[in-house]
Amino acid sequence: MSSKKSGLSETPPATTGTSSAGNVQQTPRDSTSLTTSANGRNASQKHIEKIVLQYLKSKGYKDAEKALREDAMLDISETTLTDLANAFPASEVGSDASVPSWILFYNEAEQGNPDAYNQSYKELRRWIDSSLDVYKHELYAASYPIFAHSYMDLLHRGLCEKASEFMELYSSDHKVFHSKDIGVMATLKTKHHVEENELAKLYRENKYGIRMTRVGFELLLSFLQDHHYTLLMRTVNQHLNIRTIEGTAPISSEAEADVGITGHTQNQLDHFNSQEVLLGSAPLDPFVRDEVERTLQSEADRRVKDSVSSEAVGLLNVFSKTKQDSNVNGLAPRDAIPMPPPRGIEVEQQIASLKAVRKRISLGPAALPSVCMYTLHNANNALNCAAVSEDLSLLAGGFSESYIKIWSLKREPLRGFASNFYPALVNSMDDAEALRDKTTDDCRKLVGHSGPVFGLDISFDSKYLISASEDKTARLWSLDTFTNVVCYKGHNYPIWDVSFAPQGFYFATASHDRTARLWSCDHIYALRIFAGHLSDVNCVRFHPNSKYVVTGSCDKTVRLWDVQRGSCVRVFTGHTGSVDTVAVSPDGRIMASAGEDQTVNVWDLGSGRRMDTLTGHTGPVYSLAFSQEGTLLLSGSADETVRAWNVKRSASASEHPIIVNRRIEKQTMQQDEEESGLREGGNQNSNGTTGMDHQKEKTLSPAAHPDAMDVDAGEGKTADKHKSGSSSEGKKRDAAGVWKSKRVPESDALLKTWRTKSTPVYNVTMSKRNLAVAIGAFSL
Repeated sequence: MSSKKSGLSETPPATTGTSSAGNVQQTPRDSTSLTTSANGRNASQKHIEKIVLQYLKSKGYKDAEKALREDAMLDISETTLTDLANAFPASEVGSDASVPSWILFYNEAEQGNPDAYNQSYKELRRWIDSSLDVYKHELYAASYPIFAHSYMDLLHRGLCEKASEFMELYSSDHKVFHSKDIGVMATLKTKHHVEENELAKLYRENKYGIRMTRVGFELLLSFLQDHHYTLLMRTVNQHLNIRTIEGTAPISSEAEADVGITGHTQNQLDHFNSQEVLLGSAPLDPFVRDEVERTLQSEADRRVKDSVSSEAVGLLNVFSKTKQDSNVNGLAPRDAIPMPPPRGIEVEQQIASLKAVRKRISLGPAALPSVCMYTLHNANNALNCAAVSEDLSLLAGGFSESYIKIWSLKREPLRGFASNFYPALVNSMDDAEALRDKTTDDCRKLVGHSGPVFGLDISFDSKYLISASEDKTARLWSLDTFTNVVCYKGHNYPIWDVSFAPQGFYFATASHDRTARLWSCDHIYALRIFAGHLSDVNCVRFHPNSKYVVTGSCDKTVRLWDVQRGSCVRVFTGHTGSVDTVAVSPDGRIMASAGEDQTVNVWDLGSGRRMDTLTGHTGPVYSLAFSQEGTLLLSGSADETVRAWNVKRSASASEHPIIVNRRIEKQTMQQDEEESGLREGGNQNSNGTTGMDHQKEKTLSPAAHPDAMDVDAGEGKTADKHKSGSSSEGKKRDAAGVWKSKRVPESDALLKTWRTKSTPVYNVTMSKRNLAVAIGAFSL
């Protein structure tokens, strides 16, 4: 032990000594060692900077690469990132080893992972779906070039199976606006195809232009950076030319955000809308056709035998014409949707329709309809929706207090059957009538929903009512017993609208979950789910042949869906606000849509093009209805008016390849003169209701239902739009509910304006005989 101590004491100290002043004193050998160590650290720092520079270059961050090269004074090197990492000094594999390891981790974790594109794009897609509606259009537009280049990158790296899977999973997101390009890309199967295909070379050699708001652009970059999606970041940096726009106005459609590549057609919506659609009328069931003909013929023969004139002969002539039109313009039986076996009620309804057709008054610019306005009083802003039966015998309203109220428009008691009778005891109509309730009330309340009721519709035979509610359910009600028959569950969020098919049996719902669903009355689950809208589906209506469903959405688009395939066959873009109502003409050729942008757009279903834009309303449009000839369109609005539009002139315009919106451009002096004339010439009756030539007030007796809302009905025609006036004309409600003056250019298709007395119009309907019915709730 002592020898070791003495040996150690003779060895020169390897550590530095300390003077009295406390300064560190080093031997010459120690000084040389520290200098060498400092030089090594400088070399390592340079090496790290080269690795970072090469990493930025590989990812396409050109601006960052240029800035680093200038600040660090580095030369351009062709050395790969892997070679630089492998050449990193072994002495520095300590704390500093995390720098190249971090770079290589993301490089290998994404570029070396065959599922990296699928995973990162899937998360991007999910994030866009959950983003705010105001930014969805531009974010979806930006996702298309990311999708296209991700697919071609997979092919370029030889991952052909992954590329095919990627195309199959996500191509449907972009087929509406890029169906032609996606069709070409789907044919690319190898790296050689990408290098040789003209479209692929166009995409790879040019930047894809996207227009975005500054907030939307920052949201996209933040998402990619926060989740370290470097592959997608490289695609955005190398292949996208994003132009940010100033201001707070949102981008209203994906087509507006999609600038594309200069010289290449980007918006391929016309190509998507060129899919074949069958718009003919529904074929007559052979049993119904034969029974109607036999019934009318026997009635005509009996009347002739008794030498009594009969309308049966005239009905036979009308029915023969109907059969002829069905044979010429109707669908083939194989193309029609399946229906249950007919019952006797279909025969009765067909005969009633023939009688209505025979008594129908043809409408046009020179012959406008009479309008019957039903006004609900004391609703206290609780009325959400309203509907009227096809035979104009029943009126129903859905309320925020979770119930439905039904009124008899014939002032007859609504006497339902008792729920506990035995059908075997019913042998005659007298027995059936004896089983009805003894009530004298002409209104009934239906209770069953657990949330506000937002949608109502009554079946064509007035036997059933379907309702939609915030409680995520649709309920079928019997109008014979006034009870709930079935509760349909399937939607994940509130249901905004519901509609029966024209032939009954099927109905469709529209929901906050961004889907519309097809149901049949005999199944408690949905038969089809129509998914594709980017936001709430606000309204839904059937095509007259029941083969298609039309939906309007908060994403400012209208879509036409094939019921049998469950796929979208038409997309209509052009609205600048939420679409709240749609209607299809009885011949199935024209569709109209309207909503928050206060305009009515008329569309040709065959070509998918807009035929006309009708302006004149000063508030959101809640309801639309076509006349039976399809030449006249009625609209009901929050501006407390019902307006009639001439759509026949719009239909003639659809024959031209380019449709021009036609509006009246009025000079300021002409407007002033006309408004002065309106103020001086407006007719006002004793009730203070303006613009009505004749008005009759019908009030349902409050004694019959003391706790019910009163219903007023007024019917008549207005004076010409240049002569009739109202204090509410040209006004718009502000956020506080106060009407403010506003000038709106009126389309020359506007024929007449019917003005209500402080009653926003929730629903307008045209009967089989072309009588217009409007429903609203009085508001102070």
